[in-house]
Amino acid sequence: MISIVVISKDEPELDATLSGVAAEAARSAEPCEIVVVDASEGRLDHLAAAHPGVRWLRYDRPPGVRVSIPHQRNVGVRAADGDVVVFTDAGCLPAEGWLGELLAPLAKDGEDVVAGVATGPAGHAGLYDRDALRVPEYLEECPTINLAFRRSVFDAVGGFDESFEYGSDVDFSWRVTAAGYRIRSAPAARVVHDWGDRRRQARRSYAYGKARARLYLKHRSRLPRLPRTEPMVVAYPVYLLGLPVAVAAAAVAPPWSVLVLPGYLALLLVPAWRNRRNGAARVVVDHLVYGAGVLAETAGRFRR
Repeated sequence: MISIVVISKDEPELDATLSGVAAEAARSAEPCEIVVVDASEGRLDHLAAAHPGVRWLRYDRPPGVRVSIPHQRNVGVRAADGDVVVFTDAGCLPAEGWLGELLAPLAKDGEDVVAGVATGPAGHAGLYDRDALRVPEYLEECPTINLAFRRSVFDAVGGFDESFEYGSDVDFSWRVTAAGYRIRSAPAARVVHDWGDRRRQARRSYAYGKARARLYLKHRSRLPRLPRTEPMVVAYPVYLLGLPVAVAAAAVAPPWSVLVLPGYLALLLVPAWRNRRNGAARVVVDHLVYGAGVLAETAGRFRR
């Protein structure tokens, strides 16, 4: 049995996702079930009625919980009947052959965890488009937007950490690899997801920056290699911290000080040049917002 689990909250795009997932499940040689864990408080009940073959779990958030993503994932896995669990997100459209490509390494190669690729629609950049054609065979981490794993893996690491809002998927994958499992990449297993407009992307970048800081504050053994493995997590917060200093230096008397602020801002030309094929200005702004999220979470933790 393959259990395909989708979590949702007030996302009408879930309708198209379920249609695509059901079509993929129908092509599978293995029996499949589709489980939705919905936190919409009844607002998407019409979609439950439109998809009678889906097992619909109405989820009520615990008091004080603002974002219930890890809670819903835990509920979905624990309610699922399958020995293999597949995750995709509301709003994702599976490409033809998606499920077979995602499951093949489990069935043929004995893998325990397999991650596919999520891309944006044609003509729109997606968060993972840059890496879609050059992913390594095994991954250090992965999101849950397109993922398959054996239930035994979930049980071994204790599921998702419900203290997270965002970032619980990376925390899960870090604990999976720390437990000795490998995450096999399956770049041919593709889902398409519309990441939304610039404002939505900015909110996502800020949330992901906060989540990344939260991850490293939990997994402190990873901190020594952080500047080498993820310089963005260090460079952009440091840059933002130095910006007020540059502004203050530009305000002092000596004539050369007028060059300080333009020179400091010019440092952003380096990442802009490196991302010139991916929308340089967009990427740099996203990274600055991400850095602001890292700073906000780190400062908040120290205040506590």
